Amino acid sequence: MRQHPLHVETPMTARDWNRHTILAELRSRGMTLQGLAETYELPASSVKHVWNRPNEPAERAIADFLGERAEVLFPKRYPKMRNRIFKPILNAHAPQKSPPKAA
Repeated sequence: MRQHPLHVETPMTARDWNRHTILAELRSRGMTLQGLAETYELPASSVKHVWNRPNEPAERAIADFLGERAEVLFPKRYPKMRNRIFKPILNAHAPQKSPPKAA
């Protein structure tokens, strides 16, 4: 079989996932976003809006159904960077009080 002279083969192991390829793959497997929400017991709106709003349960459900990791399907959203506010240790340099002695 002759290939077009400008044809460039891409490795099949690495697949570029975007909204359209994810939806096409879901449909080729007979699944819709509504059906996915029902199967994984998620609100339909969370699965419907997964393209515009990060929603980890919906992303994980899509990834699980497609047999991929969520990090592969949604690479811009992972790794999750969570800003955490830690409680400062109050009086960290103050001497520790010993418990009261029993009489």
